[in-house]
Amino acid sequence: MVPLRTVVLVVYDGIQLIELAGPMDIFDAANIAIGTPVYRVVLASPRAGTVTVNGGLTIPVEHTLQDLANGDEDIDTMIVIGGFGVYDPAASAEVVPELPALARRSRRVTAVCAGSLLLAAAGLLDGYRATTHWGATEQLVERYPLVRVEPDRIYVRDRNRWTSAGVTASIDLALALVEDDHGPELAQLIARGFVVFTRRPGGQTQFSAQLRVQTARTPAIRAVQNWLPDHLAQDLSVAALARRAGMSERNFARAFRAETGSTPAAFVESLRVEAARRLLETTALTVTAIARTVGYKHGETLHRLFTRHLATTPERYRQHFSVTVAE
Repeated sequence: MVPLRTVVLVVYDGIQLIELAGPMDIFDAANIAIGTPVYRVVLASPRAGTVTVNGGLTIPVEHTLQDLANGDEDIDTMIVIGGFGVYDPAASAEVVPELPALARRSRRVTAVCAGSLLLAAAGLLDGYRATTHWGATEQLVERYPLVRVEPDRIYVRDRNRWTSAGVTASIDLALALVEDDHGPELAQLIARGFVVFTRRPGGQTQFSAQLRVQTARTPAIRAVQNWLPDHLAQDLSVAALARRAGMSERNFARAFRAETGSTPAAFVESLRVEAARRLLETTALTVTAIARTVGYKHGETLHRLFTRHLATTPERYRQHFSVTVAE
């Protein structure tokens, strides 16, 4: 018999509705797909009654965090929902003290979006790798130095701690939890029903390469930035780019980093990885052919870069995201 898993969604005033609804719908879809309840979803807040989500909608909540922490029922997964309420001192002051006791009774301790800040404030991410919404990353790094923050990730799993990026990444996290419990076939079935990615690997980045850096102020450097995506197979060494900008190599490298926040080499690498991702999604080219198309001589180089940037391999990435190659 498939076990019934209790999932506690930690809510409070100011949560983001989609971050609550996404996981709820995914777990409900798992129940429907399997044909029997395998997840029991429970909402819990510091005080029973109602919580008000961003936008003003109120949601009834029957359980308190303290009651569940003191109860006898096994808790499979605790998910702290994010939202602007995280930044309300009154709301966070009610939530954070209740989390450690509930976490001790939970097999998995998770958070979506800025909910990671509440886990961190409770000391539940100390010594763990974690991520959060890009807008909360700096705060997570500065306030909680014991957390090993991995910015620009869709979700991160470290032992029994799972954290995700913002908003729709709550769906990615919920699908990953379902896959962990019931296998990839069920997760893929649910994802197709929701018309979302089968599941974005946790290492997939939150932004495109060009959006992750600032636009240079210097016209010559800005022109190089705009030229690069269409010429990835060419010599893109710092020396070659500096010549194109009409600058000395030293001045170009210094100004590029100062104005964009990235070194030229790192920017080129991110553009090439992103172009390789698109080719894996939309063509049947071999990994070696793709590597050469984006400027690398060997497919092994692309393997190493995918592992470092996306925590997956080109082959696995294609398996999840290809729209032209059969799975």
